[in-house]
Amino acid sequence: MLVVILIGVPAITSARFGSLRLSSAPKVQLLTLWGLGLAVACNSSAALWLMKDRKDRTLFWKWTFVFGALLAIEYAYYNGWLNFNWLKQTLHWAQNRF
Repeated sequence: MLVVILIGVPAITSARFGSLRLSSAPKVQLLTLWGLGLAVACNSSAALWLMKDRKDRTLFWKWTFVFGALLAIEYAYYNGWLNFNWLKQTLHWAQNRF
């Protein structure tokens, strides 16, 4: 499911013409947010009501936490609370240095 959300959604919502890529960034981000939210809801529902074995329930809660953390990061990035300018500057520095 993680592969579908992080790789499949951008592939579905983009179009390519040669080396030019046309895509709607807000649509990709909203679909990613909804996909991660759905993954959190499904995993937590399965952990609460479907899984009877403690081991399976623990595994589903771990996946709920992973998808929830990704959802929180994506939501913060979508609202502009999180940016990666520091990473961009570091990569430019490394490129100029080496």
